[in-house]
Amino acid sequence: MKLQSKPNSRRPLRQRGFTLMELLVVLAILGLLMSLVGPRVLNQLGGAKTKTAGIQIKDLEQSLEMYKLDVGRFPSTEEGLDALVNKPGNAVGWNGPYLKKSDVPLDPWNREYHYKYPGERGEL
Repeated sequence: MKLQSKPNSRRPLRQRGFTLMELLVVLAILGLLMSLVGPRVLNQLGGAKTKTAGIQIKDLEQSLEMYKLDVGRFPSTEEGLDALVNKPGNAVGWNGPYLKKSDVPLDPWNREYHYKYPGERGEL
């Protein structure tokens, strides 16, 4: 009686996986893609914030015009944009609030809008 060994029993088991070179190539490709796409994505985000700020400023401008129609003047610098939401003491004819929300919105960068009347280049 002869014992026969299995033909694959003497070969070492190969583990499956990626080589270091393959991983480095993949990382290099990902880095290249990020360097090309990353700045464009960040520019799009910045552009969206700028457009949002422009829309908010137009809304504030319309609200200020409605305030002027009711009161006969724009809010003073001291009254500020808060006059669009809360009635100032000396605002006869105030028919607000003139903003949809109950408070003055912050800009897209979470900062307050600065209001000055009269402005440096005219009323609005």
